[in-house]
Amino acid sequence: MIRYKTKEDIEILREGGQRHAEILRALAEMVAPGVSTLILEEEALRLVKARGDKPAHLNYQPVGAPRPFPAVLCVSINDEIVHGIPNEAPRILNDGDIVSIDLSIIHKGLFTDSAITVPVGKIDDESRELLKVTREALDAGIKAAQPGRHIGDIGEAISDVVEKSRFSLAEDLVGHGVGFAVHEDPYVPNVGLSGEGEELRPGMVIAIEPMVNVGSGAIKPLKDGYTIKTRDGSRSAHFEHTVAILEKGNLVLTKQ
Repeated sequence: MIRYKTKEDIEILREGGQRHAEILRALAEMVAPGVSTLILEEEALRLVKARGDKPAHLNYQPVGAPRPFPAVLCVSINDEIVHGIPNEAPRILNDGDIVSIDLSIIHKGLFTDSAITVPVGKIDDESRELLKVTREALDAGIKAAQPGRHIGDIGEAISDVVEKSRFSLAEDLVGHGVGFAVHEDPYVPNVGLSGEGEELRPGMVIAIEPMVNVGSGAIKPLKDGYTIKTRDGSRSAHFEHTVAILEKGNLVLTKQ
């Protein structure tokens, strides 16, 4: 069931989204060769707490997950698509890597969700193009998220961008509703047909998040219960924003 947000809820989410964006920007500036994923995790927790907010991923256990998630951040490097765990067997970032940083926070009881993929030092042309295409896919999905349109319009807009590139959308990984919980209805797939799916109505708040692979879209879950990689070992990028549907247009709550 979709849970609609009031104007007051959306204002709180906007406040939280701006704090969220500040934290992601600070973490992105820390990314460099030689930095440990554990350092990013510890700084994320410090920054969230310093603002009086709470980390939403920490100890969250989605339906079907074997255990609660053990970290504040999801940090996914190169062929890891999503949900990499930064504080179990921490890793060092190397020149030429790309790293996805995914954070959810709780501000005044309401949840926002956002992710960025950041180059580590100097990256190759293919990785640079991958990041560009994934950002463009997110922008297209956000542009399509208008009142009176449908969830399928978002997926069609995202997939149109990716299909024109040499890359692939990660299979079976989708966006979602957000606001009163980390994950809510509706699902927001990255593929779809215009006019299909739930109608986008004022008060809906959704996380739009294309995940794009250099190679095929096939995925491979790891034994840690969370990390998902590309099956063929190719690189993947992930960008995400929390977006509120308004009476006219939308509002990107986590925009930096």
